[in-house]
Amino acid sequence: MARYVRIFASLDGASTQYAVARRALSIAHDNNAEVLFGHVIDSVPYEANGIDFSALCADGLARIEEELEPLLMRARNDEEIPSVDVQVRAGRITDTLDDALIKPFDPDLVICGVRGLSNVKYAFVGSVSTFLIRNMECDVLVVKPESLDKSDEYGD
Repeated sequence: MARYVRIFASLDGASTQYAVARRALSIAHDNNAEVLFGHVIDSVPYEANGIDFSALCADGLARIEEELEPLLMRARNDEEIPSVDVQVRAGRITDTLDDALIKPFDPDLVICGVRGLSNVKYAFVGSVSTFLIRNMECDVLVVKPESLDKSDEYGD
């Protein structure tokens, strides 16, 4: 079995976010791996409005830290996990995810959630999980929330 040292987990701000975080931290605990959680705020809808993206990212980071507080607190006190970080960026989702978050971290495992877009929406906007599967040079794990095992180290 592969041993992972750096795990990147892509957070989507939706219902799969908690499941992705649990799975990432469970694998990190078992592998003594660092974890970077990353979230990208899609800048496309806001580009013409003069939005303050740094404030938007700060708000997004605060929201994620609050929503995942029990998991993050436990992981940051876990001696088996060397580091846990959360970063939020604004930009075009796949470009920013890859160039600003994933490449600098150089993970050997990327974890994301499945969102189940409709066929029409998928045809227009694509899928982050499909992008990651096709473009990452490392292993990619796509988490389905209903598949989580209650025996995960970071289970409820």
